[in-house]
Amino acid sequence: MLRRTLARFGIDPYLIALMATVAIAAVFPAHGSGAVVANDAVSIAVALLFFLYGARLSPAAVWEGLLHWRLQSLVFASTYVLFPLLGVLLARIFAGVLPSELIAGLIFVCILPSTVQSSIAFTSIARGNVAAALCSASVSNLFGMVLTPLLVVLLLDSKGGGFSTRAVESIALQLLMPFLVGQLLRRWIGPFLQRHKAPISLVDRGSILLVVYAAFSEGMVAGIWSQVTLADLGLIMALDIVLLAAVLAITTLLSRRLGFSREDEIAIVFCGSKKSMASGIPMANILFPGQALGLIVLPLMLFHQAQLFACAVLAQRYARRSAESNAEAPGLPASAKA
Repeated sequence: MLRRTLARFGIDPYLIALMATVAIAAVFPAHGSGAVVANDAVSIAVALLFFLYGARLSPAAVWEGLLHWRLQSLVFASTYVLFPLLGVLLARIFAGVLPSELIAGLIFVCILPSTVQSSIAFTSIARGNVAAALCSASVSNLFGMVLTPLLVVLLLDSKGGGFSTRAVESIALQLLMPFLVGQLLRRWIGPFLQRHKAPISLVDRGSILLVVYAAFSEGMVAGIWSQVTLADLGLIMALDIVLLAAVLAITTLLSRRLGFSREDEIAIVFCGSKKSMASGIPMANILFPGQALGLIVLPLMLFHQAQLFACAVLAQRYARRSAESNAEAPGLPASAKA
């Protein structure tokens, strides 16, 4: 009942769990030997997360999606070109206003891959091209394991980003290797994972909660929260909303100008406007060692809720338009339906 009520208002119950995790970290932060244990657990959880992702992703689905190259190209350009350009622009405008960690976090949001689950779910609700959405989101995440670290080098290195050869090794060991092992074992364990989606989802989300707890615990121990004001939080939330609104508007306009069908437009808008917290927080844990990770991932957590709320409203609007079109179509002449 509670889950349905929250969903009705566009509130993700998982975001509430994230906020609760932040509160627990604020009251009971891990420090000393507890912090060491938490960091070791995070490394294991991140590796498990990408192993499960590799075991569930069908290579055939990825190759099928690549055949729709126009749609995939537009989603790719939105994710890895449009977003970074807008992020750098906003970062330059507000560089002297917000703490450097929040500025880095804003740019980090912009260089992450798209989501998988919510992109597909919203595309389905809106009656769009679900197969294309599945492929776009999957391919985005595959490229993201390489492109996101590279974009960190290009856009955040001068701002104190912690990228190094050690980060490359960590990405390979904690993300790419588990993912490839999952792909190799998919033939044997894939059917089991498909039959047990609920407990596997708990492992996915539990891994992220563990990473968030460790990150915010470290922030509490280091006293980084004294550097952030309510005005800073309000401004970074406003910038997240502006960023999301701009990308939604641009992807919608381009989809229509380039002559995509409504179904393809829906997939482009939802896949091209989202950023993955499931991939982003583990990557941040690797790419920003020894930094104020809690502040760096805060813009991502706020963007996550904003994108869910906005896309929930947008998906319902698309669905209503589709239903109205289908209701009117039987009475129209063939030429008008075309």
